[in-house]
Amino acid sequence: MELFNLAGKVALITGGNGGIGLAYAKGLVKAGAKVAIWGRNESKNKEALEVLSSMGGEVAAFVCDVTDTEDVDKAFDATMAHFKQVDICFANAGAGGPQGMLHQIDYKAWQGILDLNLNAVVHIYRKVIPQLLERKAPGKLIVTSSVAALLGMGFASGYATTKAAVGGLTRALAIELGRANIQVNAILPGYVETDMSVKTPQTFKDSVLRRSASGKFGTLEQMEGIAVFLASSASDFMTGQSIVLDGGHTINPI
Repeated sequence: MELFNLAGKVALITGGNGGIGLAYAKGLVKAGAKVAIWGRNESKNKEALEVLSSMGGEVAAFVCDVTDTEDVDKAFDATMAHFKQVDICFANAGAGGPQGMLHQIDYKAWQGILDLNLNAVVHIYRKVIPQLLERKAPGKLIVTSSVAALLGMGFASGYATTKAAVGGLTRALAIELGRANIQVNAILPGYVETDMSVKTPQTFKDSVLRRSASGKFGTLEQMEGIAVFLASSASDFMTGQSIVLDGGHTINPI
């Protein structure tokens, strides 16, 4: 069997219309997977679809707000109607959440980041898992966490909390689903340059570079390989893991 070959596999990627999610999608298409991307912005979905289709991929896009369980139900039903199965799920949609000291954060804003970065992951997995079990099919569940889960992040407690929480969910589901040949893992990126990162304060960027063992920021292209590895049979003996991709940021105490 060809290493990293995803031919015949269907991957669902939430937040797949840009940034890290689109990078995952590009890697999976290159490896031969069929890909369904979910995103709230219909025009961004269309643009991503054009990019992936130009690469020769069999792809489809679905408008979905992953914090809305009814939206998730509809998008998943549409995905299943189109592709007939989902073998690989990247729960990638997320955001930075409210900024400020914990006691100053509006509770609705706090609840909003929990819904997007944590509860939405649960919504997606609760749809994907039953059809894998029913088909007795091998499966891959991958969530995008962050090095903030390990380091903490002052004045962004909601983000750090939710990214740590999905690590616990990953380990629990790995135990629940391991005997069904379903692997569950998390990717913890460090600072990766995206369209959104242009808004990041320069002082934060400078601190990242000081701590990075490589002295570099991550790139979107560097997200493709880890996605393919975790989606493929090459990672069948890896489950319940939080895989750090940060250029050595988290190992440097400076």
